[in-house]
Amino acid sequence: MKRGVISAACAYILWGLLPLYWKALQGVPALQILAHRMTWSLGFVLLLLLARRQWRWLGPAVRNRRILLTYTCSALLLALNWYLYIWAVNSGHIVESSLGYFINPLVNVLLGVLFLKERLRIGQGLAIGLAASGVLYLTITLGALPWIALVLATTFGIYGLLRKTAALNSLEGLTLETLVFFPAALAYLVFLETQQRAAFAHASLTTTLLLAGAGAVTAIPLLLFAAGARRITMTTLGLLQYIAPTLQFLIGVFIYQEQVTPARLIGFGLIWLALGLYSAEGWIQSRRTAPLPISPGEVTPRLGHEVTP
Repeated sequence: MKRGVISAACAYILWGLLPLYWKALQGVPALQILAHRMTWSLGFVLLLLLARRQWRWLGPAVRNRRILLTYTCSALLLALNWYLYIWAVNSGHIVESSLGYFINPLVNVLLGVLFLKERLRIGQGLAIGLAASGVLYLTITLGALPWIALVLATTFGIYGLLRKTAALNSLEGLTLETLVFFPAALAYLVFLETQQRAAFAHASLTTTLLLAGAGAVTAIPLLLFAAGARRITMTTLGLLQYIAPTLQFLIGVFIYQEQVTPARLIGFGLIWLALGLYSAEGWIQSRRTAPLPISPGEVTPRLGHEVTP
């Protein structure tokens, strides 16, 4: 359990610190960063698969039209989410992008109700209504819909929905998604090279190393998250997920001096209140449905079955 919490927390901390990484590449266009992220991510996960000798799934997955279509759609959503996030960070919208990941858990609940026929509990409904009122307040007071936050939350929510019902695990799924986009990403990078617009190996050494490191930056948090999620409860995971947008918000305000007006704080406050209600409701529900503790003498472990900590 402790290892699971540490792994998941480290994943969310790394995701929360991503604005610092993309800001260091501010001089490179977002689409070019995205192409490098796709390309180097594929290289990184292929090395992991080679080290683990996990190749048997690839042939059947590529030959299965349903799996291929599912992961092509998830790759499109992931590319849009990544591109918008990189662009938002480097265009001075870190605070608004953090709002998208604050809203995301509530979007997940709504998608579960709409597409997976899950029942909406009263506390969840109140939380969604409160968050919607916060978005409406921001729209009215700022004179514009917080579209960056909404697109980030929606694309990542639908992406999560597809991955929830998909056949592959985290590492294999990311491999197939990056494999789908690799030809286009590589072709675009080659085109930039021919047009003398490529940053890789032509800008500073720091920029070149950061572009090459985009694969590790993408895959390592996912692997930590996967390792942590297997060991902890969904309630604990749900509370830990707020680490990432909180760090993003603090980075935007205190490091990059993005403006947070009183009106914006009120809108954020309504959404934070909704998340507090959502988290408290989830915790109470988990306590109600938790199994009763079993004394050591009541159960004898069967031989050959490993007990997971």
